[in-house]
Amino acid sequence: MNYLDNAATSFPKPEGVYAAMDHFARHSLANPGRSGHKMALASEHVLSDARHRLNRFFNGKNPDRWAFGLNCTDALNMAFKGVLNDGDHVITTALEHNSVSRPLVALSEAGRITLTRVPADAGGTVDPEAIRAAITPKTRLVAMTHASNVLGTVQPVAEVGRIAREHDLFFLVDAAQTAGALPIDVQAMCIDLLAFPGHKSLLGPTGTGALYVGSRVMLRPWREGGTGGDSLTPTQPTEFPHHLEGGTPNVLGVAGLIAGLNFVEERGIDSIRKHEIELCDRVRAALVEMPGFEVFGHADARRRVGAISFRWEGLPAPELAGLLDQSFDIAVRPGLHCAPYVHKALGTAPDGLVRISPGPFNTEADIDHLIGALKEIAGGM
Repeated sequence: MNYLDNAATSFPKPEGVYAAMDHFARHSLANPGRSGHKMALASEHVLSDARHRLNRFFNGKNPDRWAFGLNCTDALNMAFKGVLNDGDHVITTALEHNSVSRPLVALSEAGRITLTRVPADAGGTVDPEAIRAAITPKTRLVAMTHASNVLGTVQPVAEVGRIAREHDLFFLVDAAQTAGALPIDVQAMCIDLLAFPGHKSLLGPTGTGALYVGSRVMLRPWREGGTGGDSLTPTQPTEFPHHLEGGTPNVLGVAGLIAGLNFVEERGIDSIRKHEIELCDRVRAALVEMPGFEVFGHADARRRVGAISFRWEGLPAPELAGLLDQSFDIAVRPGLHCAPYVHKALGTAPDGLVRISPGPFNTEADIDHLIGALKEIAGGM
């Protein structure tokens, strides 16, 4: 399989991820924090080390403020349902994934919050001044993606963060497409809440993700239960990270996540991004020369992560992707990409687009195979 769907989840993983998970599962997979024996202590050490590594990687203030969850969606739900109160106003954007949109719309439709959705320009970028203009006396939170999962466009989160901080608002960033793909400094960018998955550009396994909770924020717990270290308190402990980590964590997944982070740091974010952008540009250059194909988003590589979306007048996106899969063994992502507001703005609903998202292990030969397949399909219609 020629795998070009890394924006959904990265594949393959670095060999170190497989090795770390195999070794941990065979030798140290005890319940962290629940017992005092060597295996349990080793398991707890993996979590502690991971928090320190993430805190350093994203320049957080405190390792204990990194709470592990199931994925980025879980982290976002932790944030929204933990920080918002009845009557609050939230500002978000038209670029958001349903993991941001659906919890906020549900709260809005329940009459608990009011919601403003700021549009993006034709290239897929939100103007920070439009965020500023949407602020009201009841605004509590600004929530936005760091990069569109449809267009790949990188958003001016540092500028928006400064605006939010000037108005004493909380600022949440969905880093699903950028954690491990772009440098993120939560302090310099004034980010109060950072949600991200482990299975995309951090190259870890599925079932991993985390939420960073800055010192300005206190959340209600999203789930409650055992924490191992404090069994006497009748309600969820207030100390982080246990405040947000009721139940046994996916420590095996975290071991794999940190092995993925090792690879990212060794290879270098800039190097990986350059490689992925060059492959996307190779696709773009071919598509703009092919009749009937339309490419979306900015052409400027400095404004994108490694994803490119397009459509062809000959077939709807799901059918084109099906042909690539069945006839050419090429894996891509068609449809609305769980981001319906983007497609409504682009006029590409309901069929959506075909998204190509190469990863660090893809090659120019993979891209040339895709281009050849698209030419063959177009030539045969």
